[in-house]
Amino acid sequence: MAGPVILLVEDDDAIAAPLARALASEGYVVRSAGTAALALDLSVELPAPDLVLLDLGLPDLDGVQVARHLRERLPLAVIVMLTARGAEVDVVVGLDAGADDYVTKPFRLGELLARIRAHLRRGVIDERAAPLSVGSVVVDLSARRCTVGGVEIALRPREFDLLAELLCRAGEAVSRDKLMTDVWDAHWYGSTKTLDMHVSALRRKLGAAGVDPTVITTLRGFGYRYEVEPCGPIEQGPDAAVAKAADAHS
Repeated sequence: MAGPVILLVEDDDAIAAPLARALASEGYVVRSAGTAALALDLSVELPAPDLVLLDLGLPDLDGVQVARHLRERLPLAVIVMLTARGAEVDVVVGLDAGADDYVTKPFRLGELLARIRAHLRRGVIDERAAPLSVGSVVVDLSARRCTVGGVEIALRPREFDLLAELLCRAGEAVSRDKLMTDVWDAHWYGSTKTLDMHVSALRRKLGAAGVDPTVITTLRGFGYRYEVEPCGPIEQGPDAAVAKAADAHS
């Protein structure tokens, strides 16, 4: 039986060739592309890639734009950026574009392979688990679907896992280490900045769906807590502001 499919997008053959061999030796089915155009063509081949290793410095299209296109085509795939851009702003832009993780060049092969294994393991969900529900937010683990007031919201794979972890422990303080262990991997390498970026993305998406984004509380120096009693829908518009002021003086 063939292993998971990895789409390797890297234009430097000195990196791509040995990395492709290493991935194949681990049992992965590897598709290689040295350009954005070829990567986008390969992304629609079946079976669909389970994970994409994406170099941001491509010759024909910026990797951040490629990440956006790939996320549209592969909503369930994990996208890991390979980047020489170490600045935090570049990482944030990449994660906002749809990537799930990033590895800064030069990287250690063992670390990269460990991250790949960690990401692919996270796809296993107990289909017997009951949906998680707090307020209007419902996470159906078996269907990997999140709804707010009955309306589905689109979450990337790791955003879904993170929200499920927080809902499962709603009302409890959950440490950064616990979240990284359960949502990413017990032997995670490198910075936990990716956790903060995913929390920010969850807040934005919940807010856009009408849920107060402060339902996810930051516990400085420790981690996060999903509040059991959220503040409710976001009030919008001047009428809501007037009503709020009136309530304050009533």
